[in-house]
Amino acid sequence: MQERLEVLITVKTYPIPSSKYDELVCTAGVTRTGDFIRLYPINFRDLPSKQQYKKYQWIQVDATKHLGPDSRKESYRPVLGSIKLMGERLSTSNNWAERSKYVLAKASKSMEELKDKQARDNTSLGIFRPKRIMDVVVSVAEPDWKPGFKAALAQSRFWENRTASREPLRKVPFKFQYRFECDDARCKGNHKMMIEDWEAGALYWKCVDEGASAVEAVRKVKQKFLDEICAAENDTHFYVGTVFAHPKSWVIIGVYYPKKHCQQRLPDPSLFDSL
Repeated sequence: MQERLEVLITVKTYPIPSSKYDELVCTAGVTRTGDFIRLYPINFRDLPSKQQYKKYQWIQVDATKHLGPDSRKESYRPVLGSIKLMGERLSTSNNWAERSKYVLAKASKSMEELKDKQARDNTSLGIFRPKRIMDVVVSVAEPDWKPGFKAALAQSRFWENRTASREPLRKVPFKFQYRFECDDARCKGNHKMMIEDWEAGALYWKCVDEGASAVEAVRKVKQKFLDEICAAENDTHFYVGTVFAHPKSWVIIGVYYPKKHCQQRLPDPSLFDSL
């Protein structure tokens, strides 16, 4: 049954060629009550500009619950022509207060808690605050998309006569993973999860296009996602989701990082000793 949803967009993953869906961009967000929603397939780069939403922008969209192979409770299939932008992005004023009202409304404590929810009710999206972020681990990946993906993509776009994004977005030849521990007694302190945030890939290619070597581009991605986003003064949270083909596998699909709230300092009790 088709529903009309209002979704605050919080996540866009890096586009992946798909023989079935053309080009997959997993878009996730939250409703007015803080419930998570996944919208796919969306060929984002082929949307008209008036429908190309930004992160932390409300959209209205008609969608139906995914059935069949994808039984994840948050997954919806959008009617692309129905997407309507609802005003400007929510601002970062007052330490992201307007965003946090929705984004953190139903935050989880840890990855362990999210996996408990998955076992209980098939939860596949969430957000939590890691206790400690140790590193961004970088490893070499395949330099290009699989030939079968590219061939299927090219053929489908030829017959549909689409030119907006004829070539798939360039594949990042590196994998980036956060290594962290959770604030949970069950955590063994050795989580290592892939970063699928579109911004990581976009930053890598921006650096390369500006003349940086691959090594320098990787360094800048790591600096951004570790030193800046996870700086000590930030209240860093991870948006996470499961992989459709591997439902027990979770990846980091975005990062939320307002500043930590300043706690009011209480006066030193010794100041009152002489009163």
